[in-house]
Formats: sequence, C-alpha cells, structure tokens
Amino acid sequence: MPLGVYGEYLDRQMSFADLTAERKRQLKRISAAREGRDVIVYAADLNKGSALVHMNYGDILPFTDQLANLGGKALDLVLETPGGSGEVAEQIVRILRTKYDDIGVIIPGWAKSAGTMVALAGDEILMGPSSAMGPIDAQMTWQGKVFSVEALLEGFERIKREVEESGVLNKAYIPILQGISPGELENARNMRDFSQTLVTDWLVKYKFRRWVVHSKSGEPVKEEERGVRAAEIAAQLCNHSKWKTHGRSIRVDDLKSMGLQILDYSGIPELADAVGRYYALLQMTFESSVYKLFETPASQIVRFLVQQVPPPQRDGRAEIAVIEHRCQKCGKESRVQANLGTKQPLQAGLVPYPPDGVFRCPNCGTETNLSDAKRQIEAQTRRPVIA
Repeated sequence: MPLGVYGEYLDRQMSFADLTAERKRQLKRISAAREGRDVIVYAADLNKGSALVHMNYGDILPFTDQLANLGGKALDLVLETPGGSGEVAEQIVRILRTKYDDIGVIIPGWAKSAGTMVALAGDEILMGPSSAMGPIDAQMTWQGKVFSVEALLEGFERIKREVEESGVLNKAYIPILQGISPGELENARNMRDFSQTLVTDWLVKYKFRRWVVHSKSGEPVKEEERGVRAAEIAAQLCNHSKWKTHGRSIRVDDLKSMGLQILDYSGIPELADAVGRYYALLQMTFESSVYKLFETPASQIVRFLVQQVPPPQRDGRAEIAVIEHRCQKCGKESRVQANLGTKQPLQAGLVPYPPDGVFRCPNCGTETNLSDAKRQIEAQTRRPVIA
C-alpha cells in the first residue's frame, strides 16, 4: 500500500458514494497499467466472521453477472477472500476460463484456501510484499470440530502402525475409532485428493503452459516436467505437516522457493500505487456493514449485513417501522424511524431514516447502507419507506 494512503483517504471523510467512485477510478488505473485488460473484483471482509464471507454457491450469480459487463480479451481478477468451498472455486475457474484465455490474479491482501486454488488457475499471479496465499489442505467437520483432513488421516495411520508394531490396541483409541466409519475415512481421502488434483491440473494447463525453456540450462521444458513441478507444488500446499495451521500465510518468497513464478507488482510504480489505493478503499468500504463485493470499473453488486427490523409499530396516528442499528465500528446503537407510506413526526428516541438510505453513525461517522433493511420492511408491510 502506498505510504500514507489510508490516512489520506480517512482525512477526506469520504461518503459511501465517494468511496465507490474512488474505487472505480483506481480499478480503471489498474486496467490502464495492465495495458487495458478487463478487471473484476471478488472480495470479502475477513473480519466479519458472522457473515457469509466464505466462497459459497450464492456468490456464483453475482460474480457471473458482473463478468457479463466485460468484453475484453484478457482479464485481471482482484481477489480478497478467506477461502471456502473448493467446489465453488472450481466453478468460478470454469466460468472465467469459458470467457478468457488469458487471466491474471492480483492479490493485494489475502487469498487463502479456496482462494489460493483460484489464484493458481491464473496464467499470471501478481502479489506485493504484504500479500499472502494459504495452504489448500482440505478441512472437514468431525464430532463438532473442524480438522485438517490430512491430520485426521495421519492420526488414523499412526494408530494403525502402533497396532501393527505392538499387536495391541490402546483402549484410549476405541471411542475415536467408534466415532468414524470406513465410508467417512474414504470421503476424507477424496477431499484431500480433490484440491491437490485440481491445482496440479490447473498449473499444468494454465500457469505452466508458457514455461517452455529452463531458465538455467536453456533446454526446452518437457510436458512431463511441467506435470512433475505442478504435482510437487500442489503437494507442498496441501501438506498440513509443513504449514501446521490452515490459516498460515504463504508469502511471495515461500511460493518462489517452491518453483512458482510470482510477479511482484511493487516493482511497477503505477500499478503498485493503483492496487494499494484500491485496497485501502476496499478496507474502508468494509468498515461499513458491507461484507462482500463484486465489481468492475463500471458496475458493482454489494452485500450488506442485514439490520434487525422488528415488526412495524403503530403510535396511534401513523404507521412506522424501527430499524435497530448497531455500528460495526464503534458499537453505538441507534434506532432509525422509517415512515411507511407518508412522512410522520419523528418519535422520541429515534433518528430519521436518511434520504439517501445511508445511515451515518452519530458517534464515529461510519456509514451503513440500509437498503436491505428498507427492502425487508417494504416486503413485510407492502408499503414504501418514506424518508
């Protein structure tokens, strides 16, 4: 991120509309720095764990919708995600590859787990000093806890070896063995192999297809050599024993040491400035109730945390609804009066619904778009909300 950019934008006290306009401007700068390539963003707020921030099937429609607004020959995907479903990652890659033969993946912050899988399906991966991918070791829920599939399988293999060596089963293992079936173990093996196989195939098909000459010897690269290198990289990224935790950050130097070429965009001043500014604006956007964003330089679909809307209240003279709002930044609680059908006097203890639909916290100024709450009220009451 360019020095002081975040503070610069904070000092400007930008509205939600200002943030949106400035994000668009930076996306256009990214496109220009990349010789006019199309740009699309798939981003989630990693700090809003209570929202559906992970990759899921509900993301496919808005992502495809935004992709339809683009018509160039090459694409850059700006990716920020904690990961999620490997099957959704596979679907996103298929959608992208149906439309584009040349894809770059820009990671200004984090692309973990399934996000790493998507990145490895790009022809080019662009990262900076603060960027990180993550392990792609499959995770599963067992007995109410989330485990690395590889760690679980290794645990059962360890029990098996102990029994083979001693001829005796430790009684402490009996409840564990009773809690999982052979079918569940086979499913765990399939989950482990799924991401590793996908990444291996994608690396050979896309990332390594332009790898034609060995950098040291100058000798032509053989097809089997691409397959071996891809399998080695995929195996390392799936190796839970190497990374220890699923949330581990894998940086540019780590990836290069595996034999994966990464373009460090910090060496391209115009691109680095545009990406850094966009990322600062993205994080400022996430300081509101926004938790997921799909956008291009000319369009966007934004997902907000839904505010709690109690049933419409009647005060004896008019019908109103009250939106219970809690600021995501400072925790300040406010009660917003939404007039139904006609404008009504403001009730004691309430604040008026904002004309532009964007509520500004009276304590810290953080903006929250109340559009989802408005739609929910109108669906319940079948009456329009009047500011």
